[in-house]
Amino acid sequence: MFHAAGIRNLLALRVARALVLKALVATALLQSGCGTTRNYGATEQLVVSDAVDRSVQHIDFRPLSGRKVYLDSSYLRQVKSTGFVNAEYVISALRQQILAAGCLLQDSANESEVIIEARIGALGSDEHQVTYGIPENNALNSAASAIPNAPTIPTLPELSLARREAREAAAKIAAFAYDRETRKPIWQSGVRHSIATAKNTWVMGIGPFQGGTIREKTKLAASGFQFGRRSRNASVAEHHDRPPVDYNAETRFNQGYPAFGDSVDGHEMLASDNDAEDSDIPTPPELESSDGATETADTPEDPVKVAKGPKPSNPKK
Repeated sequence: MFHAAGIRNLLALRVARALVLKALVATALLQSGCGTTRNYGATEQLVVSDAVDRSVQHIDFRPLSGRKVYLDSSYLRQVKSTGFVNAEYVISALRQQILAAGCLLQDSANESEVIIEARIGALGSDEHQVTYGIPENNALNSAASAIPNAPTIPTLPELSLARREAREAAAKIAAFAYDRETRKPIWQSGVRHSIATAKNTWVMGIGPFQGGTIREKTKLAASGFQFGRRSRNASVAEHHDRPPVDYNAETRFNQGYPAFGDSVDGHEMLASDNDAEDSDIPTPPELESSDGATETADTPEDPVKVAKGPKPSNPKK
């Protein structure tokens, strides 16, 4: 009996050694083409701020262009966030979009004609992980623990064909405007819901390939290999006298009007009215003055020619 028990222990020991050896080999193969991200703080900030930018860029304030407006942020400041992106970032993004639409932003409500009230319906992020294969587990260690005197087997590494880690952030922002004195509604934006993503993908142990909306292109981490392109972001295309301004693009303004010419220099951004007339930048309708119209003086009509009658003949003597 003692001899049989010793044989069983010896066999269990050999099986455990073989499993440990296989686990070490598999770990070495996976680590040869694998990358690991230790901290996701910057990625989480990027996806949350990108979600806010995507939501704000689709709010078109051009129906209020030329009006004195005041942004009521009392319902935005109540939003508490544990991350870097919070209510202050949303307020600044809205102010930028309001100014780009040609509105005259005021510091107090008493100085404004229209009050814009904004709110946040969602601001947060989630994390997802999908493994196409066998995930990391300690099933062998649990099975070996049932054998007396069996050595401890380390946790088996992940054995997968592909794996994806994704972070998603969502933001939902809305705004509406009303007359300060009459309190009558003027405009509402509708609810703007947007999602931003950051994705890391491993294929056959090679990776991560970093993609998502926060990346310009999908790229292999710590290398210059890139492919694909980021989807274009632009403001809502609607019919207004004032052209739309892309929230995510660098834009210059001339007299508060967006200037899209490539030849616009820095001093032309603060050009005077006389300089604006000579430039190629279209003058906004609200800046056009009637003084520049040349009035043509009415030229007098040709005098009417009166037909002359025959000369009176001298009387005969």
